[in-house]
Amino acid sequence: MLQRLVIRDFVIVDRLELEFAAGFGALTGETGAGKSILIDALSLSLGERADAAVVRVGCEKAEVAAEFDVAPGSELAVWLRTSDFDTDACLLRRVVDSYGRSRAYINGAAATLGQLREVANFLADIHGQNAHHSLLRPDAQRSLVDTHAGAQALAREVAQAHGLWRLAREARQAAEKDSEATARERELLEWQVKELQALAFDPAEWQETEQEHKRLGHANALLEGAAAALAALDEGDTAALQVLQHAGASLSGLTSFDPALTEVAQLFESALIQLEESALALRRYQDRLEIDPARLAELDARIDAVTQMARKHHVSVDELSELLARLISRLDELTLRADPEALAERERKAEAAYRVVAKQLSVERAKTAKTLAAAVTAGMQELAMSGGRFDIALAEIPHGSAHGLEDVEFLVTANPGQPLRPLAKVASGGELSRIGLALQVIASQANPAGTLIFDEVDVGIGGRVAEIVGRMLRQLGSSRQVMCVTHLPQVAAQADWQWSIAKKVRSGITVSSVKMLDADERIGEIARMLGGETITETTRSHAREMLGA
Repeated sequence: MLQRLVIRDFVIVDRLELEFAAGFGALTGETGAGKSILIDALSLSLGERADAAVVRVGCEKAEVAAEFDVAPGSELAVWLRTSDFDTDACLLRRVVDSYGRSRAYINGAAATLGQLREVANFLADIHGQNAHHSLLRPDAQRSLVDTHAGAQALAREVAQAHGLWRLAREARQAAEKDSEATARERELLEWQVKELQALAFDPAEWQETEQEHKRLGHANALLEGAAAALAALDEGDTAALQVLQHAGASLSGLTSFDPALTEVAQLFESALIQLEESALALRRYQDRLEIDPARLAELDARIDAVTQMARKHHVSVDELSELLARLISRLDELTLRADPEALAERERKAEAAYRVVAKQLSVERAKTAKTLAAAVTAGMQELAMSGGRFDIALAEIPHGSAHGLEDVEFLVTANPGQPLRPLAKVASGGELSRIGLALQVIASQANPAGTLIFDEVDVGIGGRVAEIVGRMLRQLGSSRQVMCVTHLPQVAAQADWQWSIAKKVRSGITVSSVKMLDADERIGEIARMLGGETITETTRSHAREMLGA
């Protein structure tokens, strides 16, 4: 249940802090007062797309925070825990700056829009002003049936399976159409793959080859440099090591006269040891390093072969391994193309997999179509469409489609004795409103969300039907939190609580305000809705009677 909504600098709202009650609540007010702005703000907190236009003029950012209660052990609590959010409450917060950039938070922690939309499924279900018009679209009709059946995930699986089947079919068809071109490409690829495999390029081996080549290519310079260093260090009467050894021995002897020289002598001795080790290392290096023209020529040939291959294929040397993998993959694909039976078998398997999940979806749709049609037909009788009938036709698609093995179409007859015809062709505006409302109320009963919001879904009805709609929403509010933006006094009078939304001009700026109405104020608001600008005692009496009923 929605407990609290805080709105700051959103469209014409400067600051609102609203506490919500359980049951059925009506949001009323003059046209253009901003009733739907509250719904828009809540929608933003539930993951709707952000737009810089929602930021109030002259402000840097808009902010909306919605707090919902969390029942221990509920699906919402499980989702919050598995998504690493606190589970004591569910606080959704959205901030939109004047450039249209937005940030989202769940229980104080940064969240993605995807997470907001996912958690919204457990929290609130919003039915917009033109929801009944969308029922004229085949995709909306199909989606409503699938949602009511709880088969949205299955429908997505069907679409994915159909996509794989389509790709397999297209691969077979392409192979049949371009067999000659495929054969030529395959022949070229086989030659290229053999050539690259014969090269046996290995990145680690290539690094070693380059290092060895560099060493052999500069062998003379390396030997000369090592010999010069060794001569200066340990060969001849003036070699540095001999001079330094004499100096070190002399320094060590002086420590007996002055202990202060001990540390210096030790450092000198350590340096001598390192120089002696350097001399030994240089001798070993000289012994190991050879001038090997044959090996150098071999390395030259290897480097030339690798670089020529890379140049031939217009890639860098480092990309040769990746190139071979790509060519092998493409060759495998063309090899499969060259085998019509293998392609046909892959297509048959993809089709079989598609039909398995599609038939499961068909079963769910058939069950739901029957129960939903009966429920909507019953709702039509309540909504002053006596004798009317609603049905859902599932027309088979022989070869299937991305949305399943059947088309979904809503059929209706508003009067007894008349045949069922497509909803889009026979329903008038008022009839469409009533049928749409019945569908939304019935669909909401299967929705796990604890808060249901109807934004002017009662447009196009009035009189006795409006009173029935109000009773339906009140009944729905006995098990859910229900809110309805409405202009109909018959609907508002059925509410457990009522808010009045109004526009005011403050310091030359238009802002929206919300007031919780007490019993006497509700009489005045219902009377306004009944009588317009002039409110007489008769309209007040009528309003009092409606609320009393």
